[in-house]
Amino acid sequence: MDAAPSDDAPPAPAGLRVTRSLVIPWDELDVRVTTSGGPGGQHANRAHTRVEVRFDVTRSRALGPRQRARLLERLGPVVRAVAGDERSQSRNRERALARLRDRLAESLHVQPPRVPTRPSRAARARRLDEKRRTAARKAERRRPTAE
Repeated sequence: MDAAPSDDAPPAPAGLRVTRSLVIPWDELDVRVTTSGGPGGQHANRAHTRVEVRFDVTRSRALGPRQRARLLERLGPVVRAVAGDERSQSRNRERALARLRDRLAESLHVQPPRVPTRPSRAARARRLDEKRRTAARKAERRRPTAE
């Protein structure tokens, strides 16, 4: 029997998709697996379940000059993400890749410049009208004068 993928199967991803315009190839990601440490007995001391993913910003061919400059400014030359929460190495790998993707995407996001605005004439009139009503309400609470 032939083990070729079917036509309706989704294609294997070429790398880690960070944004619509940025996909980091798998060969640019350095994945290291170590023991997770901490409490947990023999399993935690023997099983290599903690996953660390490192991405070298300076050597990456996938980044454009603006993206590289932004990442170097915000995150530095090497970005790393670690996951050791789960007992499964594959789940920790997924979590570490997701954390790396989120950090990169957040750092690449460009905030649109704030455009200062002024209140409209109607908004200023409403505000002054409300101030007059509040002042009148408080004036009614005062003690009457002796006159």
